[in-house]
Amino acid sequence: MLFVWSYWKTIFTLPMNPSKEFHLSYSDKESLEREPRGESQQEVLRRAAKDLPIYTRTMSGAIRYCDRCHLVKPDRCHHCSVCDKCILKMDHHCPWVNNCVGFSNYKFFLLFLAYSLLYCLFIAATDLQYFIKFWTNGLPDTQAKFHIMFLFFAAAMFSVSLSSLFGYHCWLVSKNKSTLEVFRAPIFRHRADKNGFSLGFSKNLRQVFGDEKKYWLLPVFSSLGDGCSFPTCLVNQDPEQASTPGCLNSTSKNENHLFPAKPLRDSQSHLLTDTPSWSETSAKAEKGKVGKELILCCSDLFCSKLFLEDTV
Repeated sequence: MLFVWSYWKTIFTLPMNPSKEFHLSYSDKESLEREPRGESQQEVLRRAAKDLPIYTRTMSGAIRYCDRCHLVKPDRCHHCSVCDKCILKMDHHCPWVNNCVGFSNYKFFLLFLAYSLLYCLFIAATDLQYFIKFWTNGLPDTQAKFHIMFLFFAAAMFSVSLSSLFGYHCWLVSKNKSTLEVFRAPIFRHRADKNGFSLGFSKNLRQVFGDEKKYWLLPVFSSLGDGCSFPTCLVNQDPEQASTPGCLNSTSKNENHLFPAKPLRDSQSHLLTDTPSWSETSAKAEKGKVGKELILCCSDLFCSKLFLEDTV
């Protein structure tokens, strides 16, 4: 029942697309069409994306923009050539389920792989004794014995392929990556970082399965977030992000806007409480280094003075 339920949800759950906040306004579209390609178009896109939770860039450092959907791409969003849509946190387009696997149905896809693997292992284990009897001539000489052989081989082969695929996606969940991000690491404002979205095993697991453990094994949607913005481990390394915890509770100027001016501050504040920030650590190290240099300089001056007095 869980196998069929997960398979059904994986197939018929529609992939989530970026919300209207990421679509360009009519005036921005006209401005983008009038401007020649290059820095002028990027200026239009930067102006349109200034209040959006956008932290990733293209390889050239430009704003990620979809020419077909006419929208600014959210982080981890990609355009599917098969569906001809931008899919939030797209992992891949799966022909076995005839659907895109992304933010809305990634949990269902994982459960589908898990229950498929358990189902195949159960069939192979219960059929093993009859499969052995087939080769030892312990079964009646009927056509049914060939069905047993085919069933065992099918279950065993699917078990091998499903175990490798399920293990690979479990590794992706533990690292908070998608299949596309494995082949091309996300590029942030400062540099490319293949582990930019990784928050640790426990937090990465909750990103997909949610905080309520009672829903983890059920194919019901319980993933955290909205699919448009994601917490990142790159705290305070981005010049446009807050550098001190004191300003993490500031609110957006436009209260009607879906996203605050700094949408990832809540998650970053949680991270800042766990470990000291990069800037604070660097400042302390620099302060200690300067102090040591001052002591060495004073010591050298004192020794030089004594040497001159002894010489005189």
